[in-house]
Amino acid sequence: MLPESEPGTGVPVPVPVPAEAAPVLRRAARLFWWLSLAIIAFDQITKEIVVRVLPLYESQTLIPGLVDFVHVRNAGVAFGLLNDVEHPQRALMTSVLALVALAGIAFYARHIRHEERLARVGLSLILGGALGNLIDRLRQAYVIDFVDVYFRGWHFWAFNVADAAITIGAIFVFLDLLLGSRHASNPV
Repeated sequence: MLPESEPGTGVPVPVPVPAEAAPVLRRAARLFWWLSLAIIAFDQITKEIVVRVLPLYESQTLIPGLVDFVHVRNAGVAFGLLNDVEHPQRALMTSVLALVALAGIAFYARHIRHEERLARVGLSLILGGALGNLIDRLRQAYVIDFVDVYFRGWHFWAFNVADAAITIGAIFVFLDLLLGSRHASNPV
């Protein structure tokens, strides 16, 4: 558990955790790790199903005029950025970007208190999604995307379970920042 920061420095000061609270904290931490692992597993299973069932660049309508399952490869980063860039080190660059993002998640996670459950769930979702996509990048140099959402003339980028988990997790972290009281400035 990370406490408030040292006055005037912004540096977190460790606060001892009461002995009776330690088992509860450990159980809660395991729950957040299990959530990340569940996202990774569900992401990898759904991608494998798409690869086995749907040929590359084919689609199957799920909800007419709204959602299709597709089988596409995203060799770029979020929202297909860098997907069309031909560079011999593109896979390495996108993997490094993913690792930098994971380092940022780890840094932020160290500053979240136990009571901030919404932020912890959000970070667990983001971590699971980021690792799910990183596994693809390291294994095959691209990510499988398969959910295609569209409506009339509007068309969203294809995405996968990992992308959805990252997006939902980011919303949870943002809501925690917006609604949480600990992030307010301390009076001088």
